[in-house]
Amino acid sequence: MQDNVRRIAPVSIAGLVPQKPTTGVPISEHVDPTTLFVDPAYQRDIGERGYRQIRRIIERFDWAKFKPPICAYAEADGEIVLKVLDGQHTAIAAASNPFIQEIPIMIVEAEDTVAQAKAFIGQNAERVGVTPLQIHHAALAAGDEDAKTLQEVCDKAGITILKRPGEYDPTASRETIAVSAIRQMIARRGDKLAREILEVLANAERGPVRAEHVKAVEYLMTNPDYCESFYPQDLTVAIVELLTAAEEEASQLSMSKRWPMWRALAIVWFRKCKKRRPPVAKVA
Repeated sequence: MQDNVRRIAPVSIAGLVPQKPTTGVPISEHVDPTTLFVDPAYQRDIGERGYRQIRRIIERFDWAKFKPPICAYAEADGEIVLKVLDGQHTAIAAASNPFIQEIPIMIVEAEDTVAQAKAFIGQNAERVGVTPLQIHHAALAAGDEDAKTLQEVCDKAGITILKRPGEYDPTASRETIAVSAIRQMIARRGDKLAREILEVLANAERGPVRAEHVKAVEYLMTNPDYCESFYPQDLTVAIVELLTAAEEEASQLSMSKRWPMWRALAIVWFRKCKKRRPPVAKVA
């Protein structure tokens, strides 16, 4: 045997508890890609970046580079169909290529939307290019409690979590894709305070709510050096009055002080914010 190849060999499983598969071994089939379906409950819409990827696959189609889509049988409108859990870009590219009539697919057991969403998460959670936003919506469809909590906090604060970044409306407000920042804030601060922090930004009625906005308001509303110095509604007023000038000033402050952008933004907002009057000391 050649020296430059090596055989697959098991690694030590000391200290591990191997899991026995709960579903059957996937089966392989060849199908017409135009007979496949996707479920928007957990699958992302195709944006411009996705279409560029599809066009690249069409132009460079090569069976040596082909990865079979992962699918599962499901019922749709009383008919049994195959839903793509992973690989919809590949399937669309194959369906668009006039030289391709059938493609190999792997079929796994996932009998309902919840199971399929969980399978989607398992296929994509560690993959580069699949965003936390897409994982959040899949987790929500799968009934994940953390995803449900995040969604409820945003709903109560009046903030809409978009399906994908390209859905931003430049004239709209109360929209976000910053699910990672919000999830981490909820873990640190709990549901109630996280909602109050998001309400400060939602009530400012300005553009998309970004991660640095969330971190900046959280910093001001939890840091003892600042949180007792203002009312949340006055911080909202400061954000409204500064608008985009806050980002410009914060960018300069961030560079001069070597601070992260969110901290610089917090300081800029705090400087503008109306301050509480200190309580009057009682005369004995």
